[in-house]
Amino acid sequence: MLLAIDIGNTEITVGVFDGEQKKTTFQMTTSIHRTADENAVLLISILKSRGLEVFDIKDVALCSVVPPLTSIFDDMVKRYFDISPLIVAAGIKTGIRICMDNPKEVGADRIVDAVAAKHLYGGPVIIVDMGTGTTFEIVSKNGDYLGGAIAPGILSSAEALFQRAAMLPRIDLTAPNRVIGTNTIDAMKSGVVYGYVGLVESMVQRIQKELGAKIKVVATGGFAGLIARQTKIIDEVNADLTLIGLRLIYEMNRE
Repeated sequence: MLLAIDIGNTEITVGVFDGEQKKTTFQMTTSIHRTADENAVLLISILKSRGLEVFDIKDVALCSVVPPLTSIFDDMVKRYFDISPLIVAAGIKTGIRICMDNPKEVGADRIVDAVAAKHLYGGPVIIVDMGTGTTFEIVSKNGDYLGGAIAPGILSSAEALFQRAAMLPRIDLTAPNRVIGTNTIDAMKSGVVYGYVGLVESMVQRIQKELGAKIKVVATGGFAGLIARQTKIIDEVNADLTLIGLRLIYEMNRE
């Protein structure tokens, strides 16, 4: 089985695949303070709770946007699973051409999402990844990665509002029943949630106008479902997009 690990700024998403079949997925909180041993204990205990053992894992694919954790997880996988993981970085096969001024600047997670979107949906396609940041990625009809846009994430913005405004409380990110809030909490929820709906709708419309066509829009990331329920501009939500991309890249690079 393949263990796919996506290390994000807020969460580490883990998936296990048996061929093309997904066996399980789960999340771990991202922490640069946990050692390789501590991450191993946490990861292995969760695998066991899903009926999986270390010896079930035959290969590991890893992408990371947190450089200190890349080496920690590399060390963990080698010591506890006795496997040298495939790490998404410059020089590996992805099957896509990156049309950026400096391709090395593109985050590993963005490349992996593009690989999965190209495989699953063809092109052109717009990927909206709603995690710590909100990113918009465009894959052309020929499967090229054209570029995109990066905005602050919905949780980051809500936390900034709480931390920088003394009179405003921390809120749960749920959509209120009305846009016009009649209390502080509902007003904040409305501004954050519906404000991000407006951001996504406007950015997608601008991208489509720039490309001269209406293009399929796929959302992923922790807040994709929340935003997709409030707009018709998102055609599909795929929570496993990054993990699927990791599996595909692993298969391309398997000897």
